[in-house]
Amino acid sequence: MAAEVADVSFAVESPRGPRTVTLSYRRTGSGAPLLLLHGIGHHRQAWDPVVDILAAERDVIAVDLPGFGVSPPLPDGLAYDLSSVVPTLAALCTALDVERPHVAGNSLGGLLALELGREKLVRSVTALSPAGFWTQAERRYAFATLLSMRRLASAAPVPLIERLSRSAAGRTALTSTIYARPARRAPEAVVAETLALRYATGFEQTLAAGRDVVFRDDVPGLPVTIAWGTRDRLLLRRQGVRAKRAVPEARLVRLPGCGHVPMNDDPARVARVILDTSR
Repeated sequence: MAAEVADVSFAVESPRGPRTVTLSYRRTGSGAPLLLLHGIGHHRQAWDPVVDILAAERDVIAVDLPGFGVSPPLPDGLAYDLSSVVPTLAALCTALDVERPHVAGNSLGGLLALELGREKLVRSVTALSPAGFWTQAERRYAFATLLSMRRLASAAPVPLIERLSRSAAGRTALTSTIYARPARRAPEAVVAETLALRYATGFEQTLAAGRDVVFRDDVPGLPVTIAWGTRDRLLLRRQGVRAKRAVPEARLVRLPGCGHVPMNDDPARVARVILDTSR
């Protein structure tokens, strides 16, 4: 199936007037539209293990969030908080002529997906290990871990990253924080995502915007699935219980043997969860 990889620019309102935002995306498949949102420091290629499965039934749009992947940073006047990024994603859908897509998000993307659902901007929500259901101690642990990963990605010479990626032990050293089965990740994918973390222009501002975020609101009136990997080392799986309390009508799903970014650990199971929710 043919895939479209492109950039799109559109206007977003800010306190200082309209600002032009540009986002990069990959679009493939046919059927009802499905928007895929990655986590902090990652890029749209995080979804590659499941895209072809999803594209057999959905018009799949995987986007690089502002300041991540190859999407430029947000312009002056727009913050990296929910009040700016959620309308930006809504404006993206309008620019792509997509009305109320299904949405699936991981980590930061899961939080954004839930916010899109709360604003009734989407048809269904699948949130994989979403941010925002932490205690303050759990948030500090997660942020410290992310900062350590960022420092490692920034300090390691590219030839060393490439050399490490060629062995299962090296891929484990680079990515075991987010994957339960890091050896399954392709060497070139490990290099690309390590460099995506290094060069993420929106990383610090996004992290700072998340310091006071706690998701407490229900998401009534549409299908919601919250799924958590049993081997998530970044956002611990007990946070899924809090998520179920906040969104009582949501389906809470265990992802056995999966880490924080489960799309790589069990693509078939994750794709099935997303497709079941979006039906």
